[in-house]
Amino acid sequence: MSRIRPFIGNELIKVLIGIRRSGNSVMLQLIQEEPLAAGILREQFIFVNFKNMSNSYLCTTEAFHDEICRRKEQISGKMYLFFDEIQEFANWEKCINSFEVEFNCDIYITDSNAILLSCELATYLAGRYVEFAIYPFSYVEFMGLYQTIFPDADFREMFDKYLTVGGMPYLRNLRYEVEPCIQYLQELYNSVVLKNVAKRNRIRDVDLQERIISYITANIGTPFSATAISKYLKREGRTVLPKRF
Repeated sequence: MSRIRPFIGNELIKVLIGIRRSGNSVMLQLIQEEPLAAGILREQFIFVNFKNMSNSYLCTTEAFHDEICRRKEQISGKMYLFFDEIQEFANWEKCINSFEVEFNCDIYITDSNAILLSCELATYLAGRYVEFAIYPFSYVEFMGLYQTIFPDADFREMFDKYLTVGGMPYLRNLRYEVEPCIQYLQELYNSVVLKNVAKRNRIRDVDLQERIISYITANIGTPFSATAISKYLKREGRTVLPKRF
């Protein structure tokens, strides 16, 4: 919030980007508390969660634009627009750019997919945005949450637990029990790899992708080349030649 707060209320489009389940939606809720505390009425807010199937009718540029225009007629003064998981429909940027030009508004959008990358945002929003990366909990944040469940935990226990399961916020609901946490994290990993990486890049050989990810993960901090990956895959029974550019 300390990074986002200086931009609340200005004309720049605020974009919150983070890995799936890292807390984008919660941050969007926390941001709404700031203008409310400053005296802005909740009636000036428009919130749309595109993960909600009841909003699927808005997933075209015409329907989305018309709906916001309709709601604008019921609002006097500045509008505060909050759009969660906006990447769920194509050409969303046309609407956002139009709102920024047409209305007196403050816009916030979130994405937990691989679509809103920095290089693409510059194209979509023509430089009229500021980007905030939303990360899972740091160790300090993790400690604060862990102690709400285990107030007598010492630093060694907390550090070991953090190394084992990490800082994804939902793990608190599993009371940091290792087996349920690992299962949850595995499913989260699968959704990121399959939906964000394989689907986006039209990767058909997911097994090969998994093997490459395993190699890169095992060699964090170590220089390696495409040839080194090719040799590793050959030892794994997969023959893949490094591509020459």
